Amino acid sequence: MQNVKRQFLVYSLKVFDIAIMLMAMTFSFILAEMPRNGLIGPYDLWQINLKLINVLLLVLLVGIWHVVFLSMGLYDSRRLDLGKGVYQDVLRAVVMGSMLLIAVAALFRRNHINRDVVLYFAALSLTFTCLSRFFLRMMLGWVRVHNRNLRRLLLVGSNRRGMTFARRVKAKAQLGYRVVGYIDDECPPYCEGYQATSLPLPYLGSLAEFDRILSREQIDEVVVALPIRSFYEPMKRIIESCECQGIQVHLLSDFFQLHIARARAAEFDGIPLLTLSTHNLPLWPGYMKRAFDVVMASLVIVLLSPVFILVPLLIKIFSPGPVFFVQDRVGYNRRHFRMVKFRSMVPNAHLMQKELEAHNEAQGPVFKIKNDPRITSIGRILRKTSLDELPQLFNVLRGDMSLVGPRPLPLRDVEQFEESYLNRRFSVKPGITCLWQVNGRTATHTSFGAWIEQDLEYIDHWSFALDLKILARTIPAVWRGTDAY
Repeated sequence: MQNVKRQFLVYSLKVFDIAIMLMAMTFSFILAEMPRNGLIGPYDLWQINLKLINVLLLVLLVGIWHVVFLSMGLYDSRRLDLGKGVYQDVLRAVVMGSMLLIAVAALFRRNHINRDVVLYFAALSLTFTCLSRFFLRMMLGWVRVHNRNLRRLLLVGSNRRGMTFARRVKAKAQLGYRVVGYIDDECPPYCEGYQATSLPLPYLGSLAEFDRILSREQIDEVVVALPIRSFYEPMKRIIESCECQGIQVHLLSDFFQLHIARARAAEFDGIPLLTLSTHNLPLWPGYMKRAFDVVMASLVIVLLSPVFILVPLLIKIFSPGPVFFVQDRVGYNRRHFRMVKFRSMVPNAHLMQKELEAHNEAQGPVFKIKNDPRITSIGRILRKTSLDELPQLFNVLRGDMSLVGPRPLPLRDVEQFEESYLNRRFSVKPGITCLWQVNGRTATHTSFGAWIEQDLEYIDHWSFALDLKILARTIPAVWRGTDAY
């Protein structure tokens, strides 16, 4: 009976998605035609649709739309992801479907399916499909809280991971899971570090009794919380048994008790992969960050173009030599790049650094002197106002840097890194500004550990909102010029 209800729900959802697609197609023509023909009535609208898209082509588009949604897994049972991945898959499906719509229009020479129609179609179908998924999840959550549409779940493994998972599932009644019990063995001698615990759930038997338990109990899904190294063979038998009986299996993937890295499932050419990453820069937010960098860097370069003319003239007047200081820095994934700044020191200042090492005021591998004798008179003004950093906007346009990120370090500093965790700052692109600059700038150079802590805090808690907050705080920090040298 449960399976019949699910099939009916999935079938209804498929029909609803196709209806949304047809509605989006219809209204996209209305919005595209409105500037030329004004408001179109319902009868005229259907006449336009029948004229522009014949029945055969419409059936083809419906089929394409359905296949794309199926390929994205939008009709699979996805209760445990809390809906986080559904909207991303809807976006991918709509983009792919819109691209195929362009291809079909070109193939059948439908000139009326132009850019405006496709853009309206993509926007409308994305909006209404996401809304439909949102309200469906809300409705199903309400139904499940009232003990309907439930799925019976069996937990394999009673260690700390299994206990944590069971507790969190039970706390989220809107997911519609009923944990019927758990199975486990006593810890064998070869099982180091495994500790079975007593769960507030019915104990159903040992791992060897798994098949008998499946035949005795009504199990919809199985969650395996066993350590792979010690229980590989039992896990293999359990997964094969579930595969044969068509029972969905969830394998807890925090095998290595990760503290910072996050796990992400993927597939390459039919081979399942588990990717562990220490920074949380997803695909679309990453593209958004890059687009924002390019737009803002271009805008600032245009607005400050007089400064880009005036500063080189002042440098030439007060300090003969090159206008720019170019140095190799360590960037994303330890790749070297040429960072550009307005020169604020005497020419060949880097050759004088060895003589000044004894006067270094900074802790750790970095080098900093408050009253550095190599800095020119105009250079002190440039550093105080951070105008020497402006050419790095071109590094941003090249993709070597971002507007916000850990400051790029010279090769000399990186070569003195002793702790391996310091290299995690290279897991993102370096930036022109960062938490260190808005929280005191050079003052925290005296504590290299505090500087690195702020860099790692940024990496671990990155968000687009955090970038905007740092950029907003950078302006008053630069204006004050406190601790800048």
